[in-house]
Amino acid sequence: MTPTLLIIPGLRDHVETHWQTLLAAETASARIVAPLEQHKLSCAARVAAIEQALAGMAGPVVLVAHSAGCMMVAHWARQAAPEDLRRVQAALLVAPADLQTPMPEGYPGVQLLERHGWLPLPRAPLPFPSLVAASSNDPLAALARTRGFARDWGSELVELGPLGHVNPASGHGHWPQARQLLQQLLATAPLPA
Repeated sequence: MTPTLLIIPGLRDHVETHWQTLLAAETASARIVAPLEQHKLSCAARVAAIEQALAGMAGPVVLVAHSAGCMMVAHWARQAAPEDLRRVQAALLVAPADLQTPMPEGYPGVQLLERHGWLPLPRAPLPFPSLVAASSNDPLAALARTRGFARDWGSELVELGPLGHVNPASGHGHWPQARQLLQQLLATAPLPA
């Protein structure tokens, strides 16, 4: 059975020109976690949105997260029901945002994120195969921090070079490398039983 791709955007939710949105549009088996109308900064609301999206799907799932979406996956994995965790074949985690370090102007501050349940950041191993794709010049996470996330989560790490935050602002609308990374990940991730 072909797994469903569950696209998990970051805090900015659905962006028409983002590689995740474009990947979903060209993949019949893809679904996007619905954007929040209220409590947009709430980590608990974001985790609940992942739960709700999964509840509407059957069969195996591959998570495709970007930015704070990677942290949503880590928070979700800590508290998800075992039967939901077993459905996850693998997770592609692109440009995880380091929410514990002050980010550039225009992004939520560390104290605000802490009040909304994001901190501390989960660092336990993920219970499914995962690949972290890291940019060397990501303004939302130093490469050393992203390496640490990958190590702690038990993820394979792919260093992409200087790709910024791998979003439209850094020139990444259509991003064919996402498909290549998914193929690489799925080549080593067996389908759930």
